[in-house]
Amino acid sequence: MTPEIFTSVINGYLPEPQASLLNGIIFGISLKTSKGFYDELKIVGLLHLVVLSGTNITLLITMIGQITRFFSKRTSVVISMLTVIFFIAFVGPQAPVVRAGFMGILTLVAIIYGRKSLAIYSLLLSALFTLVFWPAWFKTLSFRLSYGAALGLILFGKNENNKGLIGYIKADFRTSLAAQVFTVPLIFLYFKQVSFISPVANVLVSWLIAPLMVLGFATAILGKINFVLGLIPAYLCHGLLTYMVFVVETLSRLPFAFFQFK
Repeated sequence: MTPEIFTSVINGYLPEPQASLLNGIIFGISLKTSKGFYDELKIVGLLHLVVLSGTNITLLITMIGQITRFFSKRTSVVISMLTVIFFIAFVGPQAPVVRAGFMGILTLVAIIYGRKSLAIYSLLLSALFTLVFWPAWFKTLSFRLSYGAALGLILFGKNENNKGLIGYIKADFRTSLAAQVFTVPLIFLYFKQVSFISPVANVLVSWLIAPLMVLGFATAILGKINFVLGLIPAYLCHGLLTYMVFVVETLSRLPFAFFQFK
């Protein structure tokens, strides 16, 4: 099974650029949007969210950890691990997916337990494992961005027992900002560009990634079985993605939001 058999299902439900965004988020398919919209994503610093990466998987499992926090820690961890395994099996064992999934299992289990030292140890162990078995991955920017996001979450994304809508929003804001602590400097070093609006953009849309992955899977699977079955999750995806497009287009027009250094 390959992701390509489901991308046509997504394309059948959603217009552009919504379809390309969803296929990028859940399957890692290269964005097939216009150059103008691609540049807008770069300006607001959201390219890392619309391609399959460790950040996406981290946000997904973090959400699952919050949803299952009422269960025992063991049950929550098992559900999170099964989610990662299912995700890898669903999209296929591509290098970025395996890397991100391996990282997620080792580090996010520790985050759920709230043990910062164990999480850092797991992150270092996964880096060593990758270096030994897949040394070519170690040199890629996506690998470094994934590990940078994970390290930021471990150090600064404290999992507090916030209650209610305000508490959930505060926790999501903290998670979003923590994931950027090390990724923003990496992007600057590699591309000599900085998006001053990126923290705001990430806070406004990063909370969409986890529900879009869940709803996107539901759309792809149910829609493959029968078009009518996938209509409800597809409509929900369309609404969330349209909001994302609005945020991207609006923030990208703000003056002094982005600088490119040559």
